Amino acid sequence: MIVSTSSLPRPLRWRVFRRSLFLQASWNPKGMQNLGLAWAIYPALRWLYPDPAARRAAVERHLSPFNTHPYVAAAIVGGVLYHEERIARGEEGPERVEAFKRALMGPLAALGDSFFWLSLKPAVGALCCALVPVLGAWAALLFVVLYNSVHFVLRIKLFRLGVHLGDRLVEGIAQEHLPMWGARLRGVAAACAGGIAAWLALQFGTQQGGWGGPMLAVGCLGLGGLSYGLVARGVSTYLLLVVAGLLAGVAGAFL
Repeated sequence: MIVSTSSLPRPLRWRVFRRSLFLQASWNPKGMQNLGLAWAIYPALRWLYPDPAARRAAVERHLSPFNTHPYVAAAIVGGVLYHEERIARGEEGPERVEAFKRALMGPLAALGDSFFWLSLKPAVGALCCALVPVLGAWAALLFVVLYNSVHFVLRIKLFRLGVHLGDRLVEGIAQEHLPMWGARLRGVAAACAGGIAAWLALQFGTQQGGWGGPMLAVGCLGLGGLSYGLVARGVSTYLLLVVAGLLAGVAGAFL
């Protein structure tokens, strides 16, 4: 259980979180997400720094280049609030918040890409595709609901970890075991993709009819299993795609 040590009012913290959802809205080639970050935390900076000169200095230090995964950025936004409170109270210098951002934006970008883009999205997408024969077009709505349920819950949790843990943020994120869950989600994606391939093979075989139908179904399933084994042994996926395309052309010519 996280015990709050923040002096920022709770409604103000959640206002910062809501604004952080638009971190990418002002993405630019020079500073990347810097304007989005400054805009997100500005309500807190106004509250922490009543003096206009101090507030301007606080805003300017967050206009340096900043770029990370847009979802996991919530953890850094929360950590920035943690440090800015300490700076406003005179407990540390402004260089600490800059060092905090520089140290975490790269590693958290890699973590976010691995979990959200390479694990969660393929897993939910493959699952919903596998349910298309049952749900039809409603499978698309299910994808939106499932994906964003995980996305928003994790985004909120990461923000709270940043606000309350500050420099100990890495320890808090490590306890979430995202790499482990990512590996499990990739397993779900592979299983669902295999199920879809089997269903399509059987559908193609049924539609083909005659002697060619069973051969087509068995051939598709066999090719899928062989491809999995070859990829596991380091064979290029591009080579396998070319071979699969050639085999599909041959099958179309003779079946």
